[in-house]
Amino acid sequence: MSANSTKTAPAVTHTIAPRSMPTGQRNVVRSNDSASLWNCTLSPGWTQEEVQILQQALLRFGVGNWMKIIESECLPGKTIAQMNLQTQRMLGQQSTAEFNGLHIDALQIGEINSKKQGPEIKRKNNCIVNTGGKLTRDEIEKRRVAHREKFEVPAAVWKGIVLSKQDSPHIVLERRREELRMLKAELDEVLAEIEDTENPQQPQGDNGLEASSSALGTKRPRE
Repeated sequence: MSANSTKTAPAVTHTIAPRSMPTGQRNVVRSNDSASLWNCTLSPGWTQEEVQILQQALLRFGVGNWMKIIESECLPGKTIAQMNLQTQRMLGQQSTAEFNGLHIDALQIGEINSKKQGPEIKRKNNCIVNTGGKLTRDEIEKRRVAHREKFEVPAAVWKGIVLSKQDSPHIVLERRREELRMLKAELDEVLAEIEDTENPQQPQGDNGLEASSSALGTKRPRE
């Protein structure tokens, strides 16, 4: 080897830590983790009322029919990604494809999944994840058929579900602002009344002069 030759340093590979958990002991990609869940964007918190509305919407329109749910205006402000993620939580499993289009009670299935135990059951964020190979279309369809027979509610039931339109978050926010403006105006009036009570105005005219003279211990001369 010549004196001018240089050695090439070996390439160093780094494992990119999952962004959802940037620090701590859990910041390690384990063999039983589902890679796709590391890339999900966590949706804002859902209220119990919103979860119940989504439960009814899934019964009415079927799992995966997100645009129909959006058009119904029963969950204004919620995106497809947020509804899909919340549906995973309700079902208690990552995969929703096997329920696609089915009119089911997601919380009922979630309760069943929560009781499943065994070495083959792996969970992340309380959702069962698929640790095997990717399911084929035929396998997914077989599961859909089985789920339809076991879990789908009768058409007479889901067609009768009526979902009320909810006000958009912007309308609710503006209504709250108006309420605050009215409360502030009332508070200003109360404070003004308190100030008038604590600081009464002195009477004007002769009566006021007599009151002042009396307070000073002097009398006005008679005319």
